[in-house]
Amino acid sequence: MMGDILFLAHRVPYPPDRGDKIRSFHMLRHLARHGRVHLAAFADDPRDMDRPELAPFTASRAIVRRTKSQALAGLQALATGRPLSLTGFDDAGIRRAVRDVLAREDIETIFVFSSQMAQYVPAEPNARVVMDFVDMDSAKFAAYADAAKGPMRWMLVREARLLQDYEATVAARADASLFVSEAEAGLFRRTTGAQRVHAIENGIDTAHFDPTSDFERPEAGSQLIVFTGQMDYRPNIEAVTWFAEEILPGVQATHPGAEFAIVGRNPSDAVKALADRDGVIVTGEVADVRGWLSAAAVVVAPLKLARGIQNKVLEAMAMARPVVASAAAAEGIDHKGTIAVGASVADMVEAVTRLLSERETADRLGRGARARVIARYGWDARLAPLDALLGLPQNLGQAA
Repeated sequence: MMGDILFLAHRVPYPPDRGDKIRSFHMLRHLARHGRVHLAAFADDPRDMDRPELAPFTASRAIVRRTKSQALAGLQALATGRPLSLTGFDDAGIRRAVRDVLAREDIETIFVFSSQMAQYVPAEPNARVVMDFVDMDSAKFAAYADAAKGPMRWMLVREARLLQDYEATVAARADASLFVSEAEAGLFRRTTGAQRVHAIENGIDTAHFDPTSDFERPEAGSQLIVFTGQMDYRPNIEAVTWFAEEILPGVQATHPGAEFAIVGRNPSDAVKALADRDGVIVTGEVADVRGWLSAAAVVVAPLKLARGIQNKVLEAMAMARPVVASAAAAEGIDHKGTIAVGASVADMVEAVTRLLSERETADRLGRGARARVIARYGWDARLAPLDALLGLPQNLGQAA
């Protein structure tokens, strides 16, 4: 066993139904096997203010509703010379909660999930600090800047520069810095010169994401193409827009009955507008994404900008569905050829069309994908390097 752990998260790590919350939940659950965990986190959704499902994994919880507007955070960023990523999550309530836990409990380890929360670590912490950056966010903003113009480009270049400086400072203070893939970890080392940087990959709960398990299946046609994700997130918005506007028409030229379902909460206005196109369905939030994955003839991940390991791809693989992913979405996943990868519109059209036409090929690819995920991406195996970093005994229980 280890001493008490303070777990700082930019979103409540439950329910594990989006990329960051999936990783943070499994990190928290894993750490709770080794010590008492005190959670301090923001809630974007009022439903997250009280999540009793976290009780078995936490000794205490301090949850603060995040209500600061983007405009106010932007003004504070300009006034203070700080990145918007930090001012957007700067909150007196969280500061009080962290101060109270550190004063009340004997905290041995501070586990920081996402760089926005590193601002709450004391200047001279009397505890080990583990910083889970997940992805290199500054590189994401730099990529956004490359495609932007005018004032927006200036803002994004500023954000990338300031955030990279901040990330380097945080990593220099941390006892260990974590990233979701070796590609991200390597990029961070090369860019910042940081030491003590490690890759801790995402896993997948293959018992939950099992095509034979019990879940409700929607009524759908036999040529359903599915994308899943948080639909107010810019890379997801760009991905489904690209697919609906440029790839789907090419698929429908061969398969006129093909439909494209965009499955995920909080669809932006741009995403909702795609439902006006022939064969496009926008579901909004669904109770269980497994039903839509199960109904899919093909699952697509046409992201132009993707960092680390895409949980949406692992979930589809675990559900034994044939997957067609962009090169960016496939990067970091050790799939051994069990998903199709396309680098262009023509590549994506050809791959989706072929899988819709050749059902045996599609089924064989899906079965291979599930077998690969089971062999490679169970959570216990993925988090074992974290135990080694912390000097902890391994295999304290099993998680799929």
